[in-house]
Amino acid sequence: MTRQRLSPHRVARAAGRLSLLAPVVLMCVHGVIEGQVKPRRGTMVLRDIRTVEPDLAIPPLSEGKAWAGKRVKETIAEYQETDVYHVLYLPPDWHAGKRYPVIVEYAGNQWRNDKTGDVCTGLPEGCKLGYGLSGGRGFIWICLPYVNAEEKKNQATWWGDVAATVDYCKKAVRHVCEKYRGDPSSVILAGFSRGAIACNYIGLHDDEIAELWLAFLPYSHYDGVRKWAYEGSDRESAIVRLHRLRGRAVFVCQEHSVEATRKYLSSTGIEAPVTFQPISFRNHNDGWVLRPIPERRALRAWLKYVLDARPGRKP
Repeated sequence: MTRQRLSPHRVARAAGRLSLLAPVVLMCVHGVIEGQVKPRRGTMVLRDIRTVEPDLAIPPLSEGKAWAGKRVKETIAEYQETDVYHVLYLPPDWHAGKRYPVIVEYAGNQWRNDKTGDVCTGLPEGCKLGYGLSGGRGFIWICLPYVNAEEKKNQATWWGDVAATVDYCKKAVRHVCEKYRGDPSSVILAGFSRGAIACNYIGLHDDEIAELWLAFLPYSHYDGVRKWAYEGSDRESAIVRLHRLRGRAVFVCQEHSVEATRKYLSSTGIEAPVTFQPISFRNHNDGWVLRPIPERRALRAWLKYVLDARPGRKP
């Protein structure tokens, strides 16, 4: 396998040409663009995320119905009159006569680190990846719940009812494509922490849901790398899900190091174009996408490649 290393600046300039070139590849033979920023423990001190000012601010939640430039709470028909909801954002350039690619996102577990000041609410309104990836324009962004079916509310930690969570996802993606002109052939699945695991644990749960996605953005963790305290987190179950990837692109990113995920994926023998990008902050915090850093430029170049080349999908 031929490896090609590009600087962050060349990656950014290459964004318009990436339809001719696979991104960072784990198991493909088209070439590798990897490690745009490669922090190493012991050789450099990772920055705190607050040392870089954001250049993006996520719009506040608004009341009323969805419209261009608004971010609102919604729910699907089956959960009306319950506390289960998702968060929908239509870009300011949205209008009903055009189709838009869609970013679907899952939040991390409810969590806080008093030492670093990092907080995750565990709820859809706390998501950030989709807004930073798109810059808030040109994409519909929907942040989905993990469904606590018994209490009829969103689950802030782990999965709630897995079957209900999977079903909500399928119906919500169909809803946003039918009602708001989302492009069903250009749906990206993203997630932070628990949400990164959800990219496969929920997003590749069965053949039907797996067919929804064009590509995947898991930030910080990956399904199958380690065993967690829930059913189906073992390596064997994760590999069954991974087989449903079927050659589609993945952007694996994590603070400190991506090496555990690289090693795991290499061991599976499953072929797919996988980009590896360590994040040069010490924080377990998806707010890095709201900042003008090389890693975000690399992420957006990857997105351009995915939409142009559509790996794993028929033309």
